[in-house]
Amino acid sequence: MNEQADMLLMEIEEKMEKAISATKHEFSTIRTGRANPALLDSIMIEYYGVLSPIKQISSITVPEANQLYIKPFDRSSLRNIEHAIGASNLGLTPQSDGVGIRLVLPQLTGERRKELSKTAEKLSEHGKVAIRNVRRDGNDQIKKLGLTEDAEHGYLEDVQTLTNTYIEKIEEVTAIKIEEIMAI
Repeated sequence: MNEQADMLLMEIEEKMEKAISATKHEFSTIRTGRANPALLDSIMIEYYGVLSPIKQISSITVPEANQLYIKPFDRSSLRNIEHAIGASNLGLTPQSDGVGIRLVLPQLTGERRKELSKTAEKLSEHGKVAIRNVRRDGNDQIKKLGLTEDAEHGYLEDVQTLTNTYIEKIEEVTAIKIEEIMAI
């Protein structure tokens, strides 16, 4: 066993795990039938000259299954939050009550569900590409270690096994997300 190659394998696995985490995070921005505060993660608000995520400058609650309620810590940011949500690509209309903002998520149509499923598939493919890139880089690094032919072959097989495992994990996560999207 080569200690350098073993460390490299651990590093490769860690990077593949990060690709899974990144894909899961991307999935959280896809709207399903239920309200989820993570839906607002990508929206940034200018707050005292600094771009900040909504969740850092307000509390976000889920009063009903299809609603989000955003209550800013500082009421002066209410209009900025309302404007940013309106300008986002979420397709939601913010309703301000002077204290907070209510977002009502409309029921998804069958066609919209199919579009969101395709989006999930694209994000899944990006995750798989990231894992394959980690594999390619890992293989290159293993080949540079100057191992014996048999040892190198063994480590390259280990990298491929890791790749297959993590590609399967992404497919499982994707199947769960698509099931969530398609559930009525």
